[in-house]
Amino acid sequence: MTAEKRPWFQTALKFRGSVIPSILPRVILCGGFGFFISLLYSLGIPVSLPILSSVVPSIVLGLLLVFRTNTAYDRFWEGRRIWGTLIIAVRNLARQIWVSISDNKPEDFLEKKSAIRLLIAFAIALKLHLRQEKINSEIEPFVLPYQYEVLKQMNNPPLEIGFWIADYLTQQHDKNNLDVYRLTAMNQLVNNMIEALSGCERILRTPMPLAYAIHLKQLLLLYSLALPFQMVKDLGWGTAPVVALISFTLFGIEAIGIEIENPFGHDTNDLPLDNICATIQRNIEDLISLSPSVHNHVEK
Repeated sequence: MTAEKRPWFQTALKFRGSVIPSILPRVILCGGFGFFISLLYSLGIPVSLPILSSVVPSIVLGLLLVFRTNTAYDRFWEGRRIWGTLIIAVRNLARQIWVSISDNKPEDFLEKKSAIRLLIAFAIALKLHLRQEKINSEIEPFVLPYQYEVLKQMNNPPLEIGFWIADYLTQQHDKNNLDVYRLTAMNQLVNNMIEALSGCERILRTPMPLAYAIHLKQLLLLYSLALPFQMVKDLGWGTAPVVALISFTLFGIEAIGIEIENPFGHDTNDLPLDNICATIQRNIEDLISLSPSVHNHVEK
């Protein structure tokens, strides 16, 4: 069930998947500082400084936060769009290989099934590559034993799998099992898969500029720590909870941006790459379960 389909209060009060664990220490720090300022004010120490409200104008900080969040969401959505494009390319290529390449000999048919399963391997290898994890047993059922050993030594396993798929198509053309027009169309789909790989790598390896991240954090901290001095005269002992609430809002918005700017990890708010790979696997396994008579009928 998605967050939008859950009851409103159930979603609003949900702890797992929220950014509360990551921002809670900062919120407590700001609230505690507000309580300390309230204590000083109650002792007669002149800590009320309303002039500090002009140190970091709210509109400037708001615009910075909005820009930060929008930039992170653009990266998240681009990652989802790229994986959507990959799914389309894999489905189309699997279908074209299955119905377009002749398999007059038993070994040709087995070779075709192995090539189609490489498409599942490509998706899984891409997922592991983006998570900076090594090739593991998850991919082993979809490649030949020697291929599995080769992939464990490669720096870019999905790129190598793309080469194998393209090489298979060329071999089938050389054997007259595939005409040049369909070879060209299938190679374009392989190109689309490699473009998806490159697009995901671009997102992964282009982080938010460090200077921008540092400056935003400094402004957030300065603004949050200046709040008690502005509010203590009017709120007294209510300063601490109000400061904690405001800092919770601001730090939460920043944390959401950090959470989604790399959408390929294991976090709750990252893209569901495991589910996407499982969908690709189911689609392809369903395809190759068709009998030759069925897929020949489909081709006609």
